[in-house]
Amino acid sequence: MSRRAPRVVVVGGGVAGLVIARDLARAGLNVEVLEGSRHLGGVVGPLTVQRDPTAQAAGRGRFRTVTVDAGAESFATRSVAVADLLEELHLTSRVVPPSPVGAWVAHDAGAAPLPRSGVLGIPTDLEEIERVAGRAAVRRARLDRYLPRRIGTGRAGTSVSLGHLVRARLGQEVLDRLVAPVAGGVHSTDPMLLDVDAVAPGLRRAVAEHGSLMAAAAALRAAAPAGAAVAGIRGGMHNLVTALADEVVGHGGVIRPGARVDAIERVAGTRRSPWRLTLADGATLGAAHVVVATDLPAAGALLTPLLPGVTIPQPSGGAGVSLVTLVLEHPDLNDAPRGTGVLVAPGAGPALGIRAKALTHASAKWDWVRDALPRDHHVVRLSFGRLGEADAPTASNDALISTAIHDVGVLLGVPVAPEQVVGSAVVRFPAGLPYAGVGHADRVRAVRAAAHEQPGLHVAGAWIAGTGLAAVVADARAVATALAEQLKNGTGHLAD
Repeated sequence: MSRRAPRVVVVGGGVAGLVIARDLARAGLNVEVLEGSRHLGGVVGPLTVQRDPTAQAAGRGRFRTVTVDAGAESFATRSVAVADLLEELHLTSRVVPPSPVGAWVAHDAGAAPLPRSGVLGIPTDLEEIERVAGRAAVRRARLDRYLPRRIGTGRAGTSVSLGHLVRARLGQEVLDRLVAPVAGGVHSTDPMLLDVDAVAPGLRRAVAEHGSLMAAAAALRAAAPAGAAVAGIRGGMHNLVTALADEVVGHGGVIRPGARVDAIERVAGTRRSPWRLTLADGATLGAAHVVVATDLPAAGALLTPLLPGVTIPQPSGGAGVSLVTLVLEHPDLNDAPRGTGVLVAPGAGPALGIRAKALTHASAKWDWVRDALPRDHHVVRLSFGRLGEADAPTASNDALISTAIHDVGVLLGVPVAPEQVVGSAVVRFPAGLPYAGVGHADRVRAVRAAAHEQPGLHVAGAWIAGTGLAAVVADARAVATALAEQLKNGTGHLAD
């Protein structure tokens, strides 16, 4: 394809935007990425934690800096989308599984290891339920195998929440103590709000086929690739962003950080550049194709004027997410007392006296993090903020760090003194994280159909593809493939 092929402008330099730009640049297209912030990758990026000056002055801590992930730290292995991309980027040799010790769940009655064989916390046997939720929950969950297959799955053509399905078949205790913590950790919201078909594709169909929810979860788990359900990259997932950006530029594409797009409009009578983008500095840019691959708030602002009559999914309106990373000098954590981390059941915080919704013991989860630290040093990351909680985004960094120090001791069952913290950092995602609410699939279809009616307009990103790198990458590559095919077949306004 000629380098005179029309300009494609990708709005948003997150993973979705970079994947699309990379694939199109490799296909010989003239691609430009406009990223509003100064940083690429969206929720995937590096975080360098430095030794605290106070700790250094007191002779505590034996490290200078450690670089970990600021946001997403792994990808789901349920599909080959990310694995295939990493192979093309020559990163396969750096893919690593997490530690097999597993994670825990904390609820108002205590803490216990999470089942490892289920789907989004849905257990596959009664022993797993008893260990976490008790015998009463087991008695209720036994009904699952005897209930009519239609119970909880809804009518054909309707949307059902993950929480509704679990509660109807396994009971409230299983929902509260097993599924809600996992759903909250992965999707930052209540499972009663999550569209089961979006977050666990095929689960409803498997219930009808196998006759129970636990059997359905077991079948989906068995059909997934062998090994851990997630994997990471040695050195951090942010290496994916670096590799994508390098390939975009290496194949002739342009990336412009700090170039925020305020408006997109269609210009009548211009075949080669029918789209005009207005940047925050007042500059304008013409394009034959525009890919909106921003986060949800920005996508809504840009697309709403272009797609009249279509409801763009709105942000949750709940709290943003704040991540507090601590470096601890604490030998009592060497044996990973709560495995790779702890998820907190919704509503358990007041009973436990904590505010965090999840904790990742990163140096126990990833060998590469442990190897980057001196002996007796650990990296833990605590997540604050879920739907309905509004204090985490407004708390000061010092207040969040102080809360995190307290919460890590409770969640890991090992007291932590402030002087054992030898480094800290706070990362905020004020817009929160997108989630697939009930009816998400219908809303996505409506948006895609409306965009299709606007030649040269395309949409991508987690808000439309679904949560997680596997979903985002698969969708982005599909968008890139379809656009490249349009141009190849002469339907995409090739150069005059």
